[in-house]
Amino acid sequence: MTNGPGAGIPAVSTAILAMSRHLEVRDVLKTIVASARELLDAEYAALGVPDDHGGFAQFVVDGVSAEQWKAIGPLPRQHGILAAMLHNATPERLADVREDPRFGGWPAAHPDMSDFLGLPVADGDEILGALFLANKRCPEPGSESGPAREGGCRFTEDDERLLGILAQHAAIALTNARLYERSRELTIAGERARLAHELHDAVAQKLFSLRLTAQAATALVDRDPARAKDELHQVAALAAEAADELRAAVVELRPAALDEDGLIATLRSQVQVLDRAHSAHVTFTAHSVRALPAAQEEAVLRVAQEALHNALRHSGAGRVEVTLTRSGPGALLRIADDGCGFDPALVRRAGRHLGLVSMHDRAGGVGGRLTVESEPGKGTAVEMEVPGG
Repeated sequence: MTNGPGAGIPAVSTAILAMSRHLEVRDVLKTIVASARELLDAEYAALGVPDDHGGFAQFVVDGVSAEQWKAIGPLPRQHGILAAMLHNATPERLADVREDPRFGGWPAAHPDMSDFLGLPVADGDEILGALFLANKRCPEPGSESGPAREGGCRFTEDDERLLGILAQHAAIALTNARLYERSRELTIAGERARLAHELHDAVAQKLFSLRLTAQAATALVDRDPARAKDELHQVAALAAEAADELRAAVVELRPAALDEDGLIATLRSQVQVLDRAHSAHVTFTAHSVRALPAAQEEAVLRVAQEALHNALRHSGAGRVEVTLTRSGPGALLRIADDGCGFDPALVRRAGRHLGLVSMHDRAGGVGGRLTVESEPGKGTAVEMEVPGG
């Protein structure tokens, strides 16, 4: 393959078009990696999307078989050269990665790599991932690229320039894919809310019928016992139906993402959506949190949602910080904002609860406790501590 600027630009254009055809984040990542490897004629390519814990939330490779990848073992950590690209947004072009002082070795099943080219994929100041290639293929003898350089093949400045163009468009494609997935999540959440509302109405109707039928049975007990017995049978049937509706409502109201992804991933996803949807800067951090029983996780999520709603709709905050930390076998949730604050005593006396009652009830329902600290002009902090299993 010829990698000069004239031959590279059409190849970049083809790669950009390929990336734009996909909407799912995973598909976009795979296309970016495959396009980069083909564009620069490398043996191996990979793209890592960092998480908040020193590892990678997603890591996609091209040039390594599924069997090889399984044998390699756990995903890499953010250290050495990968960390440099992620933390400093620094391109890295190395003649031999193994001779770099930051190189820390590979697992036994990892393929041997020498020449290395890596660039961060960034959207403004946000680093979305690290894209890198290894082992530039040598041109065939007599090809128009000329003979192989002495000492093997190396990535060039032109290669770095082409990969830089690809990385810029990769950031756009990845950001668009993330926005698509978040909009789809919001659509699903809206549909679930609609269904939950319908379930609520169905349960309310059943309970209303149950009450009327019980009243009728009471009036008939003395003067028409047989009819009263029939009405009581109807009461039992309606009660069973109402119980079924309530069970369905509980299942419907429990977020699917919580079951599929767990509390930390669900909170992070929702915070990211809110951060993009509001002018306030909303952040989420988690530290050493163990998995909690389902009831505790749902209570934590619901309290976080209520507190975030208050902070973003009522406080005028410019910054909202959500943190989840380990507390013994349980966890401590904290939502703090720099908004206008309020006097909790005045709010209670005025009958405006801002969801405080429901948050206290949710915490108490799982054996936890909730505290709210706020003053006018000094922001608000909501803390919820829950026990573990």
